[in-house]
Amino acid sequence: MTQTSPLQPGSTAPDFTLRDQNGADVTLGDLVAEKNVVVVFFPWAFSGICTGELDEIRDHLERFVTDDLQVVCISCDAMFSLRAWADIQGYFFPLLSDAWPHGEVARAYGVLDERSGAPIRGTFLVGRDGRVRWSVVHGIGEPRDFGGLPEQVAALPV
Repeated sequence: MTQTSPLQPGSTAPDFTLRDQNGADVTLGDLVAEKNVVVVFFPWAFSGICTGELDEIRDHLERFVTDDLQVVCISCDAMFSLRAWADIQGYFFPLLSDAWPHGEVARAYGVLDERSGAPIRGTFLVGRDGRVRWSVVHGIGEPRDFGGLPEQVAALPV
């Protein structure tokens, strides 16, 4: 796997503006001004493991979207692919396209696998101060476990 090292807790999260599945621009800086943000990178829409992971977010949305927490999911898929997938699966949270410049945000977070052109499974909890508070990273073929997230969210400063 050719990639840089993933961002570690304490690092400043690179700001970004990406288009969501509905064509709206989403900016991390705007989100963290209001809430803590869970940034979930995934390799490919319509793939088995990714569908399972985003189904978990959909089925337990109360763990990922609250008055003080927002989830965004990012891949290098085109906005139109993400829209079709979201419509089929019932994903009503932001799916962001890092398609152009290809993988720029995934690369900035250290999770772009340059060989496949897709992000590995990086999860980053970004606090309102714009710093990474917690992260967990898995390879493309390794399903992630969101089990540690609720404890990390509970430990965030109010």
